[in-house]
Amino acid sequence: MRSWKEIVARQVPTALTMLQRYCQQPSIAAQQVGIAETVRLVKEMAKQAGGEVSVFDDCGGNPVICAEFAAGPRGNRDKTLLFYNHYDVQPPEPLDEWTYPPFGAEIHDGKVFARGAADNKGDLTVRLQAIIALRENGGLPCNVKFLIEGEEEIGSPSLPAYLEKYADQFKADACIWEFGGKNMDGQPQMVAGIKGMCYLQLWCHGADVDLHSSNGAIVDNAAWRLVQALASMKSVDHRILVDGFYEDVASLTPELVQYAEEQPFHAERMKEHLGLRRPLISGDENPNLHLWYAPTMTICGIESGYTGDGSKTVLPRRAQAKLDCRLVPNQDPDDILEKVRRHLHRHGFTDVEVSQVNGERAYRSEMNHPFVRMVKETAREAYGVEAVMAPTSAGTGPMYPFGEYLGHSLPIVSTGCGWWNSRAHAPDESIRIEDFEQAMLHMVLLLNRFGETQG
Repeated sequence: MRSWKEIVARQVPTALTMLQRYCQQPSIAAQQVGIAETVRLVKEMAKQAGGEVSVFDDCGGNPVICAEFAAGPRGNRDKTLLFYNHYDVQPPEPLDEWTYPPFGAEIHDGKVFARGAADNKGDLTVRLQAIIALRENGGLPCNVKFLIEGEEEIGSPSLPAYLEKYADQFKADACIWEFGGKNMDGQPQMVAGIKGMCYLQLWCHGADVDLHSSNGAIVDNAAWRLVQALASMKSVDHRILVDGFYEDVASLTPELVQYAEEQPFHAERMKEHLGLRRPLISGDENPNLHLWYAPTMTICGIESGYTGDGSKTVLPRRAQAKLDCRLVPNQDPDDILEKVRRHLHRHGFTDVEVSQVNGERAYRSEMNHPFVRMVKETAREAYGVEAVMAPTSAGTGPMYPFGEYLGHSLPIVSTGCGWWNSRAHAPDESIRIEDFEQAMLHMVLLLNRFGETQG
């Protein structure tokens, strides 16, 4: 029998054809573009891989797809691995900043360029193709399930209801999360947890109409008012000033600190690549300590008055801002919302309205769990270099309800086929074909090893 590396290499052209077709189908949850068509396509892809497919659409929102694959005749029918993916993507705008069409899925210089190539269509394709390779070469070594949702890019508002109602359908012994990729050193970088989020919208109304700016001598300005409210919540040295914001943040264990200290972080390379104009706010501390373990408060956007070419002397009638707070374990987004409201009232900003757009809690797997070690070990075998495992991603996703409804001790690890410059959510999103192939091999090796485990 050929080696798994040879088997996967021969399958890459077919896998790329599947990926290109998938990426050419728009599926923008925020704009409700192409959702029904994408559900049909994903269902077809899963059936092509040999899965039994169900589509759930009775809990609101975009449909959730369940695909189930039984272990082969010699496989371990007592072990089940769950894959979590999403079929929705971010909007492609600004369109004029793309080098290639965002839904063209064109291949250039060994890369596939498309919105969703890295986040998250490449990873679903990798996993389905790994299953095809195993089924065609001895059979699946364990049971496999997929949960593929269509609202991850808008905060997964409907997913908890589906997980609660269909918990038995998605029960598993471990879970592989949606994303991952190589760092600047070429190492596969994986995470065993994720931050939560409290996403807020703030409004300030000062009048029924925009006024001539000469009235600034006597009329309060909604834009200044909102800016002052925002400034009251964070100090110039980046400390969040909302009373009680940090009270549920647990102290870091020596083990968590050690993980952060052991992981590389190339601050100068990051600053050069991104063109950063100011120093990192972590100062002299290891940036990983902040990225992984510190809650944040970020102004994502502010809008008010006139921002076009030239001048327009106007006193804006209203102002709005979007704010996201990345949360760590033990923090509750609903609690953070109430604390922000109390802060605004306590500081006299009773006229500033605040509402929560979406909220998710953080989740962190046990780093010493055998499955976490297994993912890292098989990655080293597939990629030929030492893999990097972080306790927490700096980003956010709906990991917490998986633990809530499928078991609080469920080990979850995120790994995928992206790379450090994949530009997910940005123009010219891409994956490299070399990484795509290695990620497929990793999934084949992981499933084989997982099927060998007992208990």
